[in-house]
Amino acid sequence: MNLAGIKPAKGATHSRKRRGRGEGSGLGVTAGRGNKGYGSRAGRKKRAWFEGGQMPLQRRLPKFGFTNIHRVPYQIVNVSALEKLADAGEITKELLIEKGLVKKSGLPVKILGNGELKSKVTVKVDAVSKSAREKIEKVGGSVSLS
Repeated sequence: MNLAGIKPAKGATHSRKRRGRGEGSGLGVTAGRGNKGYGSRAGRKKRAWFEGGQMPLQRRLPKFGFTNIHRVPYQIVNVSALEKLADAGEITKELLIEKGLVKKSGLPVKILGNGELKSKVTVKVDAVSKSAREKIEKVGGSVSLS
């Protein structure tokens, strides 16, 4: 046995179809592309969503939902996170960005009432929920909207 004698297993390989090489090949004339139409043309692309002329899925399914153009995307901070910043005195949007509790300076910040607050804090942000305002004022803090 030597390397020159190694061959693929019987039936493992197939000869390439030589399209458009005469009628005797079985793939002459139209070269297996059928007659006329988009598929027979050079440079045609079969798009990933093409379903052979069947009504496509995106047209069969109903439209639903909408995008509210007046929605304000608030960045939220919970009352429990304010406890960590209690020693800072006044909690502002800039302080929250600096401490990493808020990522973007362009979006408004809203305080939500999840968690407990034990220290007196002064909060100056864009919006505050009713429960958060109650919790902050209950411990002697104050809230002002900017």
